[in-house]
Amino acid sequence: MTDTTAPLGSPHPQVQAYLDRLAAANVGELHTFTPEQARQGWRRQIALLGEPEPIAAVEDRRIVTKAGPIPVRIYTPSGTGPFPVLVYFHGGGFVMGDLDTHDGLCRSLANGATCVVVSVEYPLAPEHKFPAAPEACLAATVWAAEYAGDVGGDPARIAVGGDSAGGNLAAVVARLARDLGGPALVFQLLIYPDVDFRRTNHSIQAFAGRFGNVSRASQHWFMDNYLTDKQDKLDPRVSPLLASDLTGLPPALIVTAEFDALRDEGEEYGRRLEKAGVPVTVSRYPGMIHEFVRHPFDDSGKARREVALALATVFTR
Repeated sequence: MTDTTAPLGSPHPQVQAYLDRLAAANVGELHTFTPEQARQGWRRQIALLGEPEPIAAVEDRRIVTKAGPIPVRIYTPSGTGPFPVLVYFHGGGFVMGDLDTHDGLCRSLANGATCVVVSVEYPLAPEHKFPAAPEACLAATVWAAEYAGDVGGDPARIAVGGDSAGGNLAAVVARLARDLGGPALVFQLLIYPDVDFRRTNHSIQAFAGRFGNVSRASQHWFMDNYLTDKQDKLDPRVSPLLASDLTGLPPALIVTAEFDALRDEGEEYGRRLEKAGVPVTVSRYPGMIHEFVRHPFDDSGKARREVALALATVFTR
């Protein structure tokens, strides 16, 4: 496991150039915008993420689940199926993000791991507060397992994954699937996951408002939009790090970034999984920041290749 007390280096030059451009744009802090304004701003940044990879097939659907209808985007790689399936939950603090903001990343994961990716557009807060998002994500995962064959997938090889808030949802779904008797999952991919709403660790405090991380006020803006009651932050479906029992969960890869405010809680979750006997790899990327995997940095490609290899490896066991 990575030493959280190790001295920091400097942001990678590519990251620093991006942060300089961000500072020059002089965009206001998120908590000063309405949720819809914040969503529009995030969508406008898609053009900065580079040209998305070509892929064999992309299909938008609206699936019917116990949690209601849910939009999904299904990515199918080249080759002959049935393929393993990754059910993917996007980031965005439970308030922002959609199928388009994470289109490039999902294409890359489908191609790299030769798997079907089912990208889930779960209901966003504050219009749909907790527990709407985890309930929808679990329902979408159940659908993916039940109807895998209809999308060229293998129901015996289902994984969940996500970044930031999506990493939170993947961790929550993995535990709920264990507790509810299925679906059986073979892996959980947690990219800089948001797993502790107490907001008390070192990195969440030290990096707030720095290195592209949101300020403390914006941290609370996200939480206030997502939660109805402040006590909800102690619910393991909100803060997976606070779950009392992590035994029997699927193997995990946790990707963290040196200058990410969510770094310490992701790495602590890895230690908790390891202590519970869950096979886990925690991979910290020096010089990187929150959201780096979606960006066209050199190390973003390296992280995507690491993720794809981890998925491909577990899918072939």
